[in-house]
Amino acid sequence: MLRFLVKPADGHKLTTELHGAHLYGADGVPVRADVRYADGQIICDAKSQTPLGLSLLWPVAGVGVVQLETTRLPLRREPYHLHLELARHRLMRISLKREEWGLFDYSGMEEISASIDQARDSFVAAMEAQPDVSAVARLSDRSLEQSVLASERMSRFHASVFLGRRHQSGGFSRQFLGAAAPPVANKTALLRRAAEVIDFLRIPMTWRELQPKEQEFRYDNVDEWLKAATPAKMPMRAGPLLNFGVRSVPDWMYIWENDIDSILDYARDHVRRTVQRYAAQVNSWTVVSGLHADAVFPFTFEQIIELTRMAATVTKQTAPRCQVILDITQPFGEYYARNQRTIPPLLYADMIVQSGLPFDAFGLQFLFGIDSEGFHLRDLLQVSALIDRLAQLGKPLHITGVGVPSQPESDAGGIAPGGEWHGPWNEETQANWLEAFIEIAMSKPYVECVCVDALVDGPSAGVAHGGILREDLSPKLAFKRLADIRKRLQSEPQK
Repeated sequence: MLRFLVKPADGHKLTTELHGAHLYGADGVPVRADVRYADGQIICDAKSQTPLGLSLLWPVAGVGVVQLETTRLPLRREPYHLHLELARHRLMRISLKREEWGLFDYSGMEEISASIDQARDSFVAAMEAQPDVSAVARLSDRSLEQSVLASERMSRFHASVFLGRRHQSGGFSRQFLGAAAPPVANKTALLRRAAEVIDFLRIPMTWRELQPKEQEFRYDNVDEWLKAATPAKMPMRAGPLLNFGVRSVPDWMYIWENDIDSILDYARDHVRRTVQRYAAQVNSWTVVSGLHADAVFPFTFEQIIELTRMAATVTKQTAPRCQVILDITQPFGEYYARNQRTIPPLLYADMIVQSGLPFDAFGLQFLFGIDSEGFHLRDLLQVSALIDRLAQLGKPLHITGVGVPSQPESDAGGIAPGGEWHGPWNEETQANWLEAFIEIAMSKPYVECVCVDALVDGPSAGVAHGGILREDLSPKLAFKRLADIRKRLQSEPQK
């Protein structure tokens, strides 16, 4: 059993609902456990006897409410001090990334390095203050605030260095900024507006909508998008072709729930038919999305890999010159703590590479600010580190969906249930976060593009109020900010 003492300082909020709380083991893989709050402690019951860490949504002064972790700790009778362990883990992560990025003694890092040193001094003071629980909490919170702020500044500093290098080498001459197409009636007006900020539009290919009945096919909406895009000269990408979440699977498919051969046959026909129909207009396909994380059918590990193999192979056979992308959703893998029939995201990615499937890039989604498993806010260092980790598999990366809200969820009491960044979500906060994210992602030479999850607010958006345009197509601040980034990066580099 793991137990953690919790003693929030004055002005800090703590919800006993423990949003996003789960344990994780080796390689950051979540493990099944019962996590609850009682009598000033967080109590974690897990079957595993190996060292485990706790991850949960946590308020950090000056930063907001973000998903943080402790270090992995051996099980013991005595409780650990949660505030101290959160601070310890962040300092450890900073040290590892600082070494990996080569930022020790790097010119321009002096002020950030001084902030890291202050965070370390506060942590040492917290260690020395034991067994005074209140003093430990206060000093640990100070260390955590200093270290998270410093780590975000370090991530942005690292991004600025490599973004500049990539710009100077002409690395942004290709299309790199896109958005997902919403279900709107006036597509021509939207495309005219969208051309001010994006290079390409991604057309959703939801199986449920394209084939609502077994022998009924509805491609009218996709046809309309392609018809409108031709005179607007807006490049189109498409997908995902296969997603087995509840909002994507046709109702008529449920009768084949326990017949994997029939599911494969119907899925194969859908992929081949759709790619064949649009092969001349679309040259980049997201063929599967989230198979590792979310499925209404009880697929085994082998069946998930086989579905992925089939979709990639059929797409390549039907359109040999197209780009095939395999999409990873909920990339921090919290879902695996609840449902161990799923596959941890990095294990899925590794198995795909080892299997030799014919695909060109991994897709990666970052949707935050929702009070739902897998969508609690992560800070910039965590995002940057995860992108680096996936890149080690040797495939290019496409950010196929990124989004945060422009206004908060309804007040549920306590801390913001989906997380918040430098204050409650509003249009300015959304713009600041998206700007920071795009600069970090595009500073990495293996990231080829970023696609905003929602171009326009509306029910189709993965994140409520996550669009860069309002429903009346008027621009939010994020729209202007992204247009500025695109203009800056696509400008001619100075000699």
